[in-house]
Amino acid sequence: MNLMQNLLFSLLILASTIPSSLAKGAFKKSLASSDFSNASNASSARHLLEDNDSRAKRRVDLVQGYMTNDDLERAMKEFVQRCSNISRMYSIGKSVNGVPLWVIEISDKPGEEETEPAFKYIGNVHGDEPVGRELLIFLANWLCDNHLKDPLATLIVENVHLHILPSMNPDGYSLGKRGNANNIDLNRDFPDQFVFLNDDEDSRQPETRAIMDWARDIRFTASATLHGGALVANYPWDGTRDKRTYYYGCPDDDTFQFMSSIYSHSHYNMSLSKEFPGGITNGAAWYPLYGGMQDWNYIHAGCFELTLEVSDDKWPNASELPIIWKYNKMSMLNLVASLVKTGVHGRIYSSGDGRPLPGFITVSGINYTVRAGKAFADYHRLLAPRDKYEVVATMPGYKSKNTTIWLDEGPVTLDFVLDPEGSIKGSILQNVYDCNCNSKSKLEFVQFFGGVHLEVYFVFIVILGFLCLLFQRRVKVKNRQAAGAKRTVVV
Repeated sequence: MNLMQNLLFSLLILASTIPSSLAKGAFKKSLASSDFSNASNASSARHLLEDNDSRAKRRVDLVQGYMTNDDLERAMKEFVQRCSNISRMYSIGKSVNGVPLWVIEISDKPGEEETEPAFKYIGNVHGDEPVGRELLIFLANWLCDNHLKDPLATLIVENVHLHILPSMNPDGYSLGKRGNANNIDLNRDFPDQFVFLNDDEDSRQPETRAIMDWARDIRFTASATLHGGALVANYPWDGTRDKRTYYYGCPDDDTFQFMSSIYSHSHYNMSLSKEFPGGITNGAAWYPLYGGMQDWNYIHAGCFELTLEVSDDKWPNASELPIIWKYNKMSMLNLVASLVKTGVHGRIYSSGDGRPLPGFITVSGINYTVRAGKAFADYHRLLAPRDKYEVVATMPGYKSKNTTIWLDEGPVTLDFVLDPEGSIKGSILQNVYDCNCNSKSKLEFVQFFGGVHLEVYFVFIVILGFLCLLFQRRVKVKNRQAAGAKRTVVV
């Protein structure tokens, strides 16, 4: 009898070790060998534990110490009240069950459009991964407490518009399950470049539509979602054309590896991973998924997004949250700061009248286009540091310009002044020459200023106005100069 009890106890211990292997990508083989419909179902378990009765019972105890949705909303409102000079709170929509999707924006000018890059952090995409929502509140409070004391906090607050959505899936959190209230995995609900399953936007989940509308409303330069169940920084592409598992990089693969490495190497131990070299991985090389948010952001929103696995345990005991925050703190800060510490930034102007042009920026050899903003024609092009890049600015109706920059010593500010394709001198002076004057003195006055003198004065005024714009631009970026070797180029 004792022998049977010992055998049964050993089997139970052995069985308890199986879920941890599933959390670290043990589904790769089954995904590679099955058809897509089976792979789509299996991939819902990507690096995460499937819900089961024992897990649900354990979760009842684990929720102790975590914020409820009401607690989270209250904490966010208290934050913006305490830090009203650098923050605001707004909602991007509601969940299936009507819970507002609250966002905190942190900036020295929250709610104002500026020539600064925007970054978004999203937590709790999967309902049973609550660590991210807690870490994001830690992050917000640290920035508030230190933005006048710590240089990194000052850099972020004064040079970036940081948007924080602690919980994308409040219904799933309340239910203690991965999907939302409709049992849909929100990280499989976005339009996909390879699998056309989500073409009808109205059929998508309200949480998904809220993120898509948000990205259309705010021109995010980069973003990251916080997940749990592994310890790695994941980057596009997440899927492959043939549904097989292998490395499949996007056009900005070097830049994504660089961004992922910033997070990994700033982390306490992520870069020491034995499973993922350097603590980073290409999504498709781990195993393919379809309808994911990071690929959609890069393709449709012009936003460089990472999927960050920040905790081996999906739902650790709340007492472990302070140490998890300590391990991820510098990673979260350095990733946001990288928007102004690296890459090429600038504005596009018209040489005719000095007005901003919402043109396009491309880099030779990289099949990807970044669009300048409509209001200020500012652009922010993330690039991995290397010897040189050829940057090209284009705008319909204007002659394109290109120049070579070096990104081995920090960020570069590169402003483009584009020439119109046709001459506009005659039309500008037409009204002066058409003047019907009644006296000889008036006619002489008009003839004097209607000749070459007026052209000289006009050119002088345009040059003066353009110099004023450049002066304002230099004043605006003075804080970025502390972030790296600052170089300003105008072409």
